[in-house]
Amino acid sequence: MSAPGGTASARHRLGFWMCLALVVGNIIGSGVYMLPASLAPFGRNNFTGWLVTAAGAIALGVVFAVLSRELRGNGGPYAATREAFGPLPAFVVAWGYWVCIWVGNAAIATGAVSYTSALVPWITGASGASALVTVAVVWLLTLVNCLGVRAVGWVQAVTTLGKLVPLVVLPLAAIVRLRPEWLAAAAGGPPLSLDATAAAATLALWAVLGFESATVPADKIEDPARTIPRATLVGTLASTLLCALACGTVLLVVPSETLGTSNAPFADAARTLFGEGAAVAVSLFAAVSAYGALNGWILLQGELPRQMARDGAFPRAFARTSRRGAPVFALCSTSLLVTVLVLMNFGRGMVEVFTFMVLLSTTANLVAYLACSLALLALLRRGQIASRRVAWLSVVGALGAAYSLWAIAGAGPSAIFWGAILILVALPVYGLMRRGAVSSPEPAQS
Repeated sequence: MSAPGGTASARHRLGFWMCLALVVGNIIGSGVYMLPASLAPFGRNNFTGWLVTAAGAIALGVVFAVLSRELRGNGGPYAATREAFGPLPAFVVAWGYWVCIWVGNAAIATGAVSYTSALVPWITGASGASALVTVAVVWLLTLVNCLGVRAVGWVQAVTTLGKLVPLVVLPLAAIVRLRPEWLAAAAGGPPLSLDATAAAATLALWAVLGFESATVPADKIEDPARTIPRATLVGTLASTLLCALACGTVLLVVPSETLGTSNAPFADAARTLFGEGAAVAVSLFAAVSAYGALNGWILLQGELPRQMARDGAFPRAFARTSRRGAPVFALCSTSLLVTVLVLMNFGRGMVEVFTFMVLLSTTANLVAYLACSLALLALLRRGQIASRRVAWLSVVGALGAAYSLWAIAGAGPSAIFWGAILILVALPVYGLMRRGAVSSPEPAQS
């Protein structure tokens, strides 16, 4: 039996290094490896977009680190918003964040299989094969998560080491083998503009989403008030730098007309720099990276509704846990949603599906980031966060909120419209819970 409320026992908890692997592993997934294809139309605006994204990601990373430290590790989107603004805003934010996770998982799985297809061509050659393989991957990693948080942690630790290799090697090789024509091509293309920079920055944010990952399963982490802020800051800084350099390298090395239709942009860059053998190796590393990220995000897709169910804001079945502390019902029901989304889009091209899911997921995620930045400001104003650096923390919170709003605007009307629809669905669900249509006594243990 698990501990009350699903809290993991000491031997099933994550220490600093596994927590760091969760943050880095969730940030660096299929996002950075697939992103150059989506960014190709923006030309030089990609570089200004990455500068803005790096600054915004670091500011938001500080927001989550501070909230986690001051709220004793429980500084995730749901807990922080509830502490600052009450149950209804917390529910809306958590709903949007949950939607972001499972929509994002469909995108990550799509990216993972896209890179796998470079190694196994029949995936893209056979009709419907890519969708079926994607669904199979989702359920395999759901099974890993059902084995408990330590199993997730070990998969994250192993895959995180592998995924860093191309992100370090390709930028170094590009510097050594720099060609004048690459710089000339980068200087051409669409002119710099605020709209294009905003659009590129919103897409680039997808590659660094996940810096809040350690805050969600807070009760399954050792010494969360100390471990989570450290892992969040270190993971955010390192991952943002690596992603920006690596993605910029691919945009520099591979022609934009090739990138726009590429299922494996990093493999194309490796082919240019080293030859065919390197392209195959990078495809393998990229696939491993995406599978590792999907593993970590599936953990969050179960943990968030578990927290909400414990508070009576979700059906109590979502709070049930196994003897290993895994919220099996929450994991499987959310993976079913991922499966439906993947199958609904299997007839579209991988890059097209990936780009749409990225924008939709990022928009929903930004709402959570905006809420947490405002929560930090509200808690500081009310004196609930005692710090001698109130002015500095207020500036960080304001920057995080401003960046979130700016990035939401950059997502475009389509992503904003569908993101708003998905989030507004939270209101009738919340009304059902409040009227007692779904009861919320203490969760049972399976």
